[in-house]
Amino acid sequence: MKLIDRYVAQAVMTSTLVVMFVVLSLDVVFGFIAETEDIKNDYQLLDVALYILLTLPRRIYDYLPLGAFMGCLIGLGALAKNSELTVVRAAGVSLARIIGSAIKPVLLLIIFGALLGEFVAPTTEKLAQSDKALKQGAQSSIVYGQGLWHKEGDAFIHINAVEPNGALHGVSINTYDDDKRLIMSEFAAKALFHERQWSLLDVKRSYFGESNITVAQEDVSSWETELTPELLSILIVKPDNLSMSGLFSYAKYLNEQDLDGGVYVLSFWKKALQPLTTLSLVLVAISFVFGPLRSVAMGTRVFVGLIVGLTFKYVQDLLGPASMVFGFEPIVATVLPILACVTFGVLMIKRAS
Repeated sequence: MKLIDRYVAQAVMTSTLVVMFVVLSLDVVFGFIAETEDIKNDYQLLDVALYILLTLPRRIYDYLPLGAFMGCLIGLGALAKNSELTVVRAAGVSLARIIGSAIKPVLLLIIFGALLGEFVAPTTEKLAQSDKALKQGAQSSIVYGQGLWHKEGDAFIHINAVEPNGALHGVSINTYDDDKRLIMSEFAAKALFHERQWSLLDVKRSYFGESNITVAQEDVSSWETELTPELLSILIVKPDNLSMSGLFSYAKYLNEQDLDGGVYVLSFWKKALQPLTTLSLVLVAISFVFGPLRSVAMGTRVFVGLIVGLTFKYVQDLLGPASMVFGFEPIVATVLPILACVTFGVLMIKRAS
């Protein structure tokens, strides 16, 4: 029995690794081509290659559910097409045992993905974004297409880049009065955090009066804000690419500021429930193999797998924003597609058993 378990698990794992290699290769090539459009200043071709390399852990994490789903569908499908699963079941091996053998390698991938998404991908993503922004000239002027925006009180803050050590580059602060009229705008080439206080360096400040504009310049200026380097290192990365601890802490901070943190709460639940997402997709793949896709060609199996995987992704992507528009809990938007997959998979497997 152990030999059969290893054989099934090896088929699933091998297929999953092949799928991941193919998908990641395509994603890296297209990502590299798209990234060359951002080449400017000191950000050149070798920097693009480094950027793609640093974002590779995030790409692996993003594709793991699809890879496990397709790997299970293709690996078990090949065994079914060659009648090997029929022979195994005829030898007295239960369907539950085969399912358990197929899920074991998936559990290893889930553990690997959880560690990658929590400890590796967020760090390399910060390095990639920071390095790119600095080489594109983050210190010289506001860069609207990148960096981060943040609202604190009556001020709107834009930061071009955040270094891993907490230093900021290209800090723009626009302050408005109660009538939503701009009264002050300042730009600092750099900001440093020392003894729990920010210092702005090379500051250019403009004051907007009723009929005139006053311009001032300072080498060093203090900046009172509740933002810390830890919070800013979270902000520089897109919510879906953050760690769960980072998402939780920043959502809590937004709540204290009476700001909407729905996007970060949604990303937290998507990340927390990704293991269940992967398992639910694998269950659907197994139900297909023992059901309607038992003896179809490999091309058909791959096509159906892509359709199901993309449908799941699009449904989850649509329900996420819908939860913020219609006011239901973000966890519901994440759980509903998972429950639908589990229900469908269980019903199909019962019909096949």
